Amino acid sequence: MTSILRENFTLGELPRTYLELTKPRIVLLLVFTCMTSMIVATGKWPPIGLLFFTILGGALSAGGSSAINQYLDRSLDAKMARTARRPIPSGRIAAGRALAFGLSLVACSVLLLGIFVNWLSAGLALAGAVYYVVLYTLVLKRNTVANILIGGGAGAVPVLVGWAAATGKIDLQAFILFAIVFYWTPPHSWALALLVNKDYAAANIPMMPVARGERVTRYQILFYSVQLFIISLSPALLLLLPQAPNMLGMFYLLSAALLGLWLVWRSLTLIRTPDKSNARSLYKYSSLYLALLFLAMILDKLLQ
Repeated sequence: MTSILRENFTLGELPRTYLELTKPRIVLLLVFTCMTSMIVATGKWPPIGLLFFTILGGALSAGGSSAINQYLDRSLDAKMARTARRPIPSGRIAAGRALAFGLSLVACSVLLLGIFVNWLSAGLALAGAVYYVVLYTLVLKRNTVANILIGGGAGAVPVLVGWAAATGKIDLQAFILFAIVFYWTPPHSWALALLVNKDYAAANIPMMPVARGERVTRYQILFYSVQLFIISLSPALLLLLPQAPNMLGMFYLLSAALLGLWLVWRSLTLIRTPDKSNARSLYKYSSLYLALLFLAMILDKLLQ
């Protein structure tokens, strides 16, 4: 099968196939959170050059990490229907080339950020890549039900990269943004896991539905959705504290409250009616939720 796929592989498909290795939809969301962090940190649009190199460096780091992840997970991906058509298990790209591609992207990311932005942002991007590739992919994913709980920090690193790029340092507010993405990851990932539970079981990956069962997973989704709702309000609630930094205002607070309440409601609906349709609805909304929440941050800062 692999030889047939490679024989039919045309040169015109090459760029699309390598792009597929980077998981571009995930990269776009991560880059958006990175850009938002820059705007929240300074209260304005960053200089175009700084914004360009930060976004480019962040995209290369995230895309390279995804390619390395697919190299390391190639045997697992081949066992799951959802991932069997990825470039490596389908035979469209040799594993070694995918690894070299991913390592090159991460290396370019570090150099671009270090030279054109600052070395703090470069170091954070590299730390995020190592976090995802080593801690999550090699250690956590294969061995513990806490894989998503701890591994979610990798997807939250871009907000630290953006903050460091804009200010040259990391403030408390940056870690609040980090916490929002960190606590968003479990409900989002576990909703997907409910949809592809059989795949994870076939690959012997201890995701929450496999290790603890679907009922426990649904209650864990609700638990973390409530925590996310509370944490998402904290940037605006800083206004109530004396001498607290002015991070975000009432427009964001109202937006976060409405978006978070709907996320909690969707989680409750999944418990009351535990079917694939509600799991899929929650999964799709969770992606929209994060994008809209960070868009609300941008609008809040630029409309002040």
